[in-house]
Amino acid sequence: MYGFEAMTFNIHGGYLEAIVRGHRSGLLTAADYNNLCQCETLDDIKMHLSATEYGPYLQNEPSPLHTTTIVEKCTLKLVDEYKHMLCQATEPMSTFLEYITYGHMIDNVVLIVTGTLHERDVQELLEKCHPLGMFDSIATLAVAQNMRELYRLVLVDTPLAPYFSECITSEDLDDMNIEIMRNTLYKAYLEDFYRFCQKLGGATAEIMSDLLAFEADRRAVNITINSIGTELTREDRRKLYSSFGLLYPYGHEELAICEDIDQVRGVMEKYPPYQPIFSKLSYGESQMLDKAFYEEEVKRLCLSFEQQFHYGVFFAYMRLREQEIRNLMWISECVAQNQKSRVHDSVVFIF
Repeated sequence: MYGFEAMTFNIHGGYLEAIVRGHRSGLLTAADYNNLCQCETLDDIKMHLSATEYGPYLQNEPSPLHTTTIVEKCTLKLVDEYKHMLCQATEPMSTFLEYITYGHMIDNVVLIVTGTLHERDVQELLEKCHPLGMFDSIATLAVAQNMRELYRLVLVDTPLAPYFSECITSEDLDDMNIEIMRNTLYKAYLEDFYRFCQKLGGATAEIMSDLLAFEADRRAVNITINSIGTELTREDRRKLYSSFGLLYPYGHEELAICEDIDQVRGVMEKYPPYQPIFSKLSYGESQMLDKAFYEEEVKRLCLSFEQQFHYGVFFAYMRLREQEIRNLMWISECVAQNQKSRVHDSVVFIF
């Protein structure tokens, strides 16, 4: 029922959309970032953040501060807002909000499994997990020796269970297998989320299709660049690409046979929306690619707030807040390590 959302959306979604738009107005502005970049110590950063929505979360933290503390408290604010929205949501919005956290669940599973492989302490790993991706049996991931055990002992009762069907093998877990598992899970998750949004229809389907297609294309480029020079075959690489997005299917065929970053660039420059991203990079350079993708993503996320009566604003807000936390982490690290000359290298301005 595209175009008729205005008649019924506010019955269940009006309050939450107002809440999320209110949260969005509390995001840090360019002026805030400029002030933060001038800070000399982490306590200066805390003092500046005390005038923002992060103030109540940092006010009781004693000196000396650590970067991890700032990131932890800022993430706690995001988690509190998310939980409040989830408590107020009815179907199908509650399912939509739960989908947003599945990416963090996948990251947490990979973090625990990789850490266990390198004999790290499970408690230490759990502290590093993202709070939005926690589930009851996450601590028991450490006992699994291969994918089959991982699924049978732990993941069968989690929302990730359907995504594991493609990567259940009896091979022992090693770094290469874990990375393939991560990308296979993400592929299944993005395709499932895309189908769910299409089913919702209307403005939600239109806006989320664009945002998820961009995410799928970015992952395809990253998989290609990261697998150059590894033992991953072209066929295996192709299997990790999502079956939707602007690059699907012809771009995927070309990416699968790329042997270096310049060939990837040649493929991507055929697609007008991605030309500006690659025009910022000099030939043979991939370090600044992440930042260029983040800037493009932020632009698209901000645009989703221009339209009303859809669920895309919830996805956009969560992503923008996560980007803000990444910015704060980078600024804090630069200040803590006395590397202020590099402070603008990875900060992505949101407004």
